[in-house]
Amino acid sequence: MRKEPQRAQSLFLSRDESWLSFNRRVLEEAEDASNPLLERVKFLAITASNLDEFFEIRIAGVLQRIEDGYNEASPDGATLRESLDAMKDETQRFVADQYRCWNQELLPAMRKAGIRVLSWDEMNADARKFASEYYQREVDPLLTPITIDPAHPFPRVLNKAMCLALLLRRKRRGTAGPVLGVLTVPRALPRFVRIPAPNGTEDYIFLADLIERNAGGMYRGYEILSRAAFRVTRNSNLYFQEEESRSLLETVRAELHNRRKGDAVRLEIDSQADPEIVDRLRINFELDESLVYHSDGPVNLSRVMTLYSSSAHGELKFKPFVPRELRLNRKSADLFDEIRHRDILLHHPYDSYDGVVSFIEAAAQDPNVVSMKQTLYRTSADSPIFQALTEAAQTKEVTAVVELTARFDEASNIRWARNLEDAGVQVFHGIVGLKTHCKLALLVRRDPDGAVRRYAHLGTGNYNPDTARFYTDFSLLTADPEITAAVHSVFNYLTAHSESDDYRPLLVAPLTLAENFIRLIHREAEHAAAGKPARIIAKMNSLLEQRIVEALYAAAHAGVEIDLIVRGICSLRPGLKKLSERIRVRSIVGRFLEHSRLFYFLNGGDEEFYCGSADWMPRNLFERCEVIYPIRDAQIKARVRDEILAAYLADNVKARQLRADGSYVRLRDASDPPFSVQDFLIQVAEGKADISDIPRPQPAPESKPRPKRPAKPAQVATAAD
Repeated sequence: MRKEPQRAQSLFLSRDESWLSFNRRVLEEAEDASNPLLERVKFLAITASNLDEFFEIRIAGVLQRIEDGYNEASPDGATLRESLDAMKDETQRFVADQYRCWNQELLPAMRKAGIRVLSWDEMNADARKFASEYYQREVDPLLTPITIDPAHPFPRVLNKAMCLALLLRRKRRGTAGPVLGVLTVPRALPRFVRIPAPNGTEDYIFLADLIERNAGGMYRGYEILSRAAFRVTRNSNLYFQEEESRSLLETVRAELHNRRKGDAVRLEIDSQADPEIVDRLRINFELDESLVYHSDGPVNLSRVMTLYSSSAHGELKFKPFVPRELRLNRKSADLFDEIRHRDILLHHPYDSYDGVVSFIEAAAQDPNVVSMKQTLYRTSADSPIFQALTEAAQTKEVTAVVELTARFDEASNIRWARNLEDAGVQVFHGIVGLKTHCKLALLVRRDPDGAVRRYAHLGTGNYNPDTARFYTDFSLLTADPEITAAVHSVFNYLTAHSESDDYRPLLVAPLTLAENFIRLIHREAEHAAAGKPARIIAKMNSLLEQRIVEALYAAAHAGVEIDLIVRGICSLRPGLKKLSERIRVRSIVGRFLEHSRLFYFLNGGDEEFYCGSADWMPRNLFERCEVIYPIRDAQIKARVRDEILAAYLADNVKARQLRADGSYVRLRDASDPPFSVQDFLIQVAEGKADISDIPRPQPAPESKPRPKRPAKPAQVATAAD
């Protein structure tokens, strides 16, 4: 009988501390001088955007639960209040490090490269004249100055809106003490204003600085005692009263308005702000002092992304590359003919996403295709997939399952749903209480041989050609009868809540996914106990589900070698003696966002590979409709094993290894030649590299039986890392 590890709180790392550690790894990329300068600016902006969401969702959720009277302990043993205190401390340190990076590293380096962010005092007369004219023409008409007094209550400051607070005093004698003025910086305008520079530099001034400079003209009759930029982050969780709602669409639309008015969870304010301004704002927003964050620079660091996108200095960015296009066999009449004879696996962004778009566009235009079904979770503003579905609806049966509650994309998804319905598409919103997160497209075609066949696309990422250029994801195009029949059953589940007893060969959440993953992990433990080859390699965004962590501990204890590639949150604690010594966890943060999910089980030598939309998180396993699909083609298996997984396990440039204490360390020894998996896969796509360039010795997943006694953990870690 399998010996399960005892449940102990110390066996699990803190979810929130793990996420904050991930964001720190992103900040390390901003600090890394080996990255192109504007890419470093981009990484810094990403850390700020990430932190915004962390406050809007995680800290807001913890504050709300504490307010509701909860204080239960999480698996790592910390109560809600203890977790909140730890998050506050770490985020304060993190913000200080963000501004140190901006002020001490990025600003001087940009100025040296000819990109200057100027204050008013640094601009010459011509630049000031241009800025003043721009202000009068573009900015002033959009501003509404407010003075807080009994007749003018504090305005409802929108979530994450940049504002200017001014401490004002009437110039007339005998008036009351100082009052507060508030200006909201218009969201319609760019946060950086480009200033003409005759010396060939790229010069900018912050829009907030320009407004601050001209604020006196809006408060005539007042003396401005002090001023400070500030920004408020609000609780952005959605709350549903489903049983009282006419429809999910109407509910989401109503709650989007509420989100803009959620309780404040953070105040960001200029570090030079007058204490009286800080206190007045903090009291108004009902915030504890620990939730006030002093900004030693631009209050909204996420907006420095503008410098990356607007700059003409292409040499300060990553060298562009052309992804590999999908090429058909010369004997294939069309894409469907190709898929009918072989499965196609695309690894984005190295393989162009045009292959997926072509699959859907070809289906829309082909008169032999009689029906199309599609899930949509997030997509781009000018999506060719959307256009293909609306065109297809004129001549075919077209069904779309649009997830309305994709966080922060609710408004755009409502528009998609309505426009699709107007075009004649049958639109559904999945199952109440479950997000539709699976990435599926299914079409039925009458082929030239007279047979009616199904063709499917199954992916790990969204149907978004824009993000497909910088997210790593997998796409499978297949006509496998078993897989396509199972995809058909999943669509029946989504549109009619028609549950099947068997979705094989797919693993489907919330119905069969969790139990099947645990079964596969336990099977590896049984192989190891029997002296058969046993190994697990799993790549995902996050690992948090406690039962899966416990199953991995049990498998490692039984002798299974386990490599986990987890980009973000990981609650598993590797390297614990007699428990997780055979588990290695690495995180790769680099040029592309590692978004693909890939699962490998050695299975006694009869290898199994799976891809899909789900992480090992409770929300993915139990609160969403997710699909994990098998890789069956022998050539694709070899590519995944020998090229993709082997390269991920060889990375010593962008990979960090998780230690038992929750910290991450770089893997590269000074004597080791550098190897970056993302750079390698770019070179493979360009025809400049192949698997022979992966550093050896490199333990790719094994296909031959091993001795019953596994190698010592230290030896395995040295070889693998």
